[in-house]
Amino acid sequence: MTENLLFALSLFPYLGFLWCLHRAKAPRGILVGFGLTLLFVAISIPAGVAAQRWYGRSLADVDWLHGGAEFWLTVANAGLVLGLRRALRQKAETT
Repeated sequence: MTENLLFALSLFPYLGFLWCLHRAKAPRGILVGFGLTLLFVAISIPAGVAAQRWYGRSLADVDWLHGGAEFWLTVANAGLVLGLRRALRQKAETT
């Protein structure tokens, strides 16, 4: 099994995870944070293809493409932390 196929197949459990969060009525901020992680993946794939086609190297070896993709991981992590923080504060206010 190639790494690309394994990577593509790994998206299905993650989509299932997001679906379960949605069905469990998770707070919106948490859903947005985990959704942004999916956006990071969606950006990383074409960035990796571009690195291979334009430079003949992996994404990790092309700093400007890698940095741009990792920026979205930082945004996703920040969104997740803020969403969790907000959910915890709302929970504390209701108890």
